[in-house]
Amino acid sequence: MNRELPKSPEGAPPLTVQVWGRGALFTRPELKVERVTYPVMTPTAAIGVLEAIFWKPEFGWRPVAIDVLEPIHQFTQKRNETTDLIMLEDAVKHETTVDSPGNRTQRNSICLRDVAYRIHAHVELREHATKPEAAYRDQFRRRVERGQCFHQPYLGTREFSAHFGPADDSEPQPITDDLGIMLHSVHYGEKSSSFSWFTARLESGRMHIPRTGINAGVPVEA
Repeated sequence: MNRELPKSPEGAPPLTVQVWGRGALFTRPELKVERVTYPVMTPTAAIGVLEAIFWKPEFGWRPVAIDVLEPIHQFTQKRNETTDLIMLEDAVKHETTVDSPGNRTQRNSICLRDVAYRIHAHVELREHATKPEAAYRDQFRRRVERGQCFHQPYLGTREFSAHFGPADDSEPQPITDDLGIMLHSVHYGEKSSSFSWFTARLESGRMHIPRTGINAGVPVEA
């Protein structure tokens, strides 16, 4: 599959890692009342997983594609947003309600159940990098093989922890669908943040990610 994807400046194919978990919530930022997940992992979530496994200030991660390896299934959980977190093991079985006397604000969250993805990404060196690209690639591969990470990766939100390991050759799900406008990246400033977006599409279970998105604010919920 790597032959279909862009190579690095040094001519290397993208690095790959497989991630999976019991649930995920890749929140759509334009929806304020409920927390609603995108149907697949977002580029920002992929970067979060990669940085949890291996990060250095000398480089940044650029995801180029995400493969969907399990069918897309959603479930709903109702919980208090401020303090109470329900057990995922209970939530994935049915709608679960949290009722705590000291907390009054409850919101629905529409999440994903039993997910697995294969992330394809490049290491992009920064100007002050002291090693060649290949050195950082090798370090990442070793950490994946050993199961090493700086902190536990998660799938959108911290309550949905992610397992990871070397990528296998399993075929993506046979899904082709337009996913609409998806968050590409968030640019943090001293006083405010800006967002960039792209038109996401699954082609035979693979979502290609452009190098850059279109800068805009957060869309207004219809």
